[in-house]
Order: sequence, then structure tokens, then C-alpha cells
Amino acid sequence: MELHILIDGTRDLGGQLYRQLSEAIRSGRLADGQQLPPSRLLASQLGLSRKTVSDVYEKLAYEKLLVGKVGVGSFVQTPHASPQRRHASTALASAERIARWEATPTPLRQASQETPARYAFIGGRATPAHFPQDEWRACMLHALRQDGQARGRYGPVAGLPSLRAAIAGHAAFSRGIHCTEEQVLVTSGAQQALHLLALTLLEPGDTVAVEEPGYPVARAVFASQGARVVGVDVDEDGLVVAQIPDGTRLIYVTPAHQFPLGMPMSMARRHALLERAQQLGAIIIEDDYDSAFRYEGRPEDALQSMDRYGVVAHVGSFSKIMLPELRLGYVVLPETIVAAMQTLKYLSDCHTASLGQHALAKFIGDGHLLRHIRRCHDIYAGRRERLQHWFNGPLSPWFRLVPASAGFHVAALAQTPLDIAALLSRARRADVSLYALSGFYHGPARHEGLFLGYGAIDRLDIDTALAKVLAILQEIAPLPLSGVANRVTNDNAP
Repeated sequence: MELHILIDGTRDLGGQLYRQLSEAIRSGRLADGQQLPPSRLLASQLGLSRKTVSDVYEKLAYEKLLVGKVGVGSFVQTPHASPQRRHASTALASAERIARWEATPTPLRQASQETPARYAFIGGRATPAHFPQDEWRACMLHALRQDGQARGRYGPVAGLPSLRAAIAGHAAFSRGIHCTEEQVLVTSGAQQALHLLALTLLEPGDTVAVEEPGYPVARAVFASQGARVVGVDVDEDGLVVAQIPDGTRLIYVTPAHQFPLGMPMSMARRHALLERAQQLGAIIIEDDYDSAFRYEGRPEDALQSMDRYGVVAHVGSFSKIMLPELRLGYVVLPETIVAAMQTLKYLSDCHTASLGQHALAKFIGDGHLLRHIRRCHDIYAGRRERLQHWFNGPLSPWFRLVPASAGFHVAALAQTPLDIAALLSRARRADVSLYALSGFYHGPARHEGLFLGYGAIDRLDIDTALAKVLAILQEIAPLPLSGVANRVTNDNAP
């Protein structure tokens, strides 16, 4: 690659070269330690004599902007206090819109990017060590061979047919989904699916009903399209359907494992939700983010499988099951919006990267995904049991677990007035990352408590971490002696 230098005319050639190289080094455009082309090569590229280039290099070396290494070459040496080049600030016509985007909240972004503590109860994150690397590597090699056959061409907008067929089969097997592969749209994670659905279905001012508390990223996605986002309460049966306002265009729910509280939506409430959506002409987004892991009770079909009206868009992701950096998800669409969604997908990014699609189709087709889920199920079940032991035992005077039969997070509701912020701060200093439930409410939190993900923390580490939490609670919220005596008696009961 040629060094970008412009020589104008035939006068002051060395001066032109010197000024441009000096400015590029001082402004940081040429990075510290970067090697410059040999003088003979640069002279040939610019149509200069080699002596002119050598003289400039010597001058820059004298000013300590270059350092020469015998037999190796000339390297940039950036001054310690290199001033940054400033651009003139132009008043942009879109300044107000830019300011609105700058002010748009990006919930959970900081938590996903922060360095976790030694003992982290972060949600939505699996343990990478349990991912079948050898099987995935073989699938990626297969993908390279497949991708080579179509190199230089764009892929199908909706996704590779092999992957769409594999997803349709997997969703039918594991969640009872009724669909054809034509209804499957492959996306770059579930978040892109939500964004495309919002772009397809919403106009500024339209009403969207979301769970309260709920997934804050979904709320932010809908609000970013100018929608009026209305929080609807959840109770032990899930979303309170009677609170969905008239005029609602879109309803976002997590029926299999309510986010963040964890309870499943009852069958009666599911039927009521489908009837309400049909009355409104609204689309329901069923976010099925982590229902692959079920620990007790009979499995329930997805809401989409109960849909007789064609109003449910079923969103799934492989980020939780496999690895988040894969950025592969899907949405099973009602037939009425398939063509519109494919248009928006094309305008968004043309298609999801083909290499990962080939690999995932092979991974599913060879049975690796189901085996990985079964293996992780036993691991997560053991971690869940340790959490239940602590919150049903030593921590029960302070917290109560919300019953949850799926996923890999639980919610613990405070049983007594607690300074949750102080608990989180003290725990972090003890190398334990805890997360407050209040962060998932848009308005005032109706329940104080903790959100506890157990996908990324080892089973034995749970005991160590919660022993530290117990010690902190005994300091900041000590129990009356009668409470301690009752707890000891209950813990020792047969």
C-alpha cells in the first residue's frame, strides 16, 4: 500500500514532502512505531530523486520524528505531547435528531461490557468452557468448503435454505412451532429481529405494550422508532392482558420465562392474550430467549403453536444456547408480514454472513446442538439447585425466589426493607457481581430484589459467593435474635 503523499508541481519538492510527513506524524495519522517506505521505494512512487527523500528522512530524524534502524528501516517516533487536529464545527441540519440519538438510553450495554467480578451472577451469558469447540471447528471447516462454492456472490436475504430448514425442524422438535422454512428469517441475533419488526410494523406515535418489569432493550428499540411504549403489569400468571390499551399495534412478551422475574405465562392468560391481539389487529412478539433449558413440570408449547389467527412472531436466538459473539438468531413470521420483513432485512444488511450460517446448519443437522443443550441442562440444573439451597435456607429471611421452571436466571424478591444499592456495592468490593431488579422497571420498582444469572458462574463458586453475600447481609441488615433462632430451627428440621 502506498503512503498517501501529494506532490504538486515541480517546485520545493523536498519541502512539500517534509511538511506532509511532519504533519502526518504530529497529528497521529501515522502511528508511533509505524515503518515508512524505504527511501528508494518512496522516491519511485512520488517521482522524486532518492536524495530528496533521504534528506527529508534525515531532517525528520534530527527532529526526533523518525528513528532509523540500521538494516531494518525508518520508523515513526510520535512526540509525547502530539496535538490533535481539530476540525471546524459545522452547524448540522440534523443536529436535533443527532442529539436525540445521543440521548437515547442503551440499557444493559455497560453491564455487558464491564469486567465482571470473580463471582458474577450476570444474566444472559453462558460459560464458554462448556461450548463444544471441536465440533464447532469441524462445522466451520465444512462452512469454509461450502462458502467457497458460492464465493463472490451475495446470499439469500432470508437466510440460507439449509439453515432455515434446520431452524424450522429444531423449533418444531423443541418448542412445538408450526411453520414452513419460508416463514423463517435468519437475523444477526434476536436484537436485529426486534429492530426489523419495529421498522416493519410501527409508525411514530403507535402504541406498543411491553411487560413491566421487562427487557429494557426491547423497550428502547420500540421507543427509538417513535412509538408510545406502555408498560403492562405482570403477576404470577404473566402479562395482565386486561391492561393492554386500545389501539395497541405491537405486544412484546416473554411467556416461557418472564424476563426478569421468571414465571411462565399461564395457559388461560395465553389464550386471553391471543384473543386480545386478534381484536386489536396487533402482532405479538414472543421472545423465546432461553426456554431451551427446562428443569421441572411438563414442557409447554410456544405461544406461536397456539396461534390460530396468524398474529405471533416467534423470536429465537443462539446467543444464549451457544455463544453471544456468533450473532445468529431468527424469527418465525406470520405469513402476512414475511415479504415486508424480507424487504427491511435487505435494506438493513442484505443478508446475515453466510459462513456462520453454513456452520450452524451443519451443527444443528448433525445433532450437536441438542447434545450441547442436554449437556448444559445438567450443568445449569446443578447451579440452580445451589441457588435454591441458599435462598430457601440461609438467605430466606432476606429474600424469596420467584418460582421459575426454565432458563438460567432467577429473581429473588426482598422480604425485608433492604438497601439494595449498598448490598451491591459491598458485594462488588468482595469480588461478587450482583444485579438489582429495579433496573428492569421503566417506572418505580414494585418489587426490590436481585436478578441472578447462573449461566456464567460455576456451581462451587455459587457457595463461595453467596456465603459472602450472607455475611454482608448480616452486617447491613441483621436479623432480630428471634428471627435467627427460628431460622436455625427451620434449617435443622427434618
